Order: sequence, then structure tokens, then C-alpha cells
Amino acid sequence: MNLLSPLPDARAGEVAAALLTRPGLRIERIVSLGQASPPGFWYDQDEGEWVVLLTGAARLRFADEGEDRLLAPGDWLDVAPHRRHRVVWTDPATPTVWLAVFYSSG
Repeated sequence: MNLLSPLPDARAGEVAAALLTRPGLRIERIVSLGQASPPGFWYDQDEGEWVVLLTGAARLRFADEGEDRLLAPGDWLDVAPHRRHRVVWTDPATPTVWLAVFYSSG
């Protein structure tokens, strides 16, 4: 198995695929191509999310920060449960591939 090949066609919408699911743990590959969160929408997740950008580029915004965070390949974040955040932008020319590890906080 390879995380970068083949990639699904994400032109019509972001594509998430579960790679591993265990109690309290889920690992997903997410492929974006120009997608962003809808206006006014904020993720507010019950679980934590550790995410690393493998390819492409993205800008994220946290509700408790005044500036967007620009992510490039190799950049990672650990998003605490219920820390509101949104995807402001993903590269429309190059697939943005995320590896996301969702975990329960307990």
C-alpha cells in the first residue's frame, strides 16, 4: 500500500479513506484539491486529531487565533478535542494529501 499512489480524483470534493480503525483510534488519508470549509463552518470534534500534510499546501484557521496557519509538506498539528478550526484554503493545482490520526481523549 502507498499513501500517495494512486490518489483519488478530488476535483469534485474532498476524499477521505479510513486506513485503520481501532477502538479509540482512526487513521485516514484525506485528499483535497481546492476545497475549503463552507463559510461560517467550524469543526468542533469530540476526538483529538493529529494531522500531517504529505503533499500540497493548506491554510487552517483556529477560532482562538487571529492568523491563518500555512501548512506545507511535513508540517503537522495536534488539534485538541473541541478546538474549533476550519480549512481556509487548499491548493487548487496540486492534490493536498493529509494523514489524519483521530483519537479519543480518555
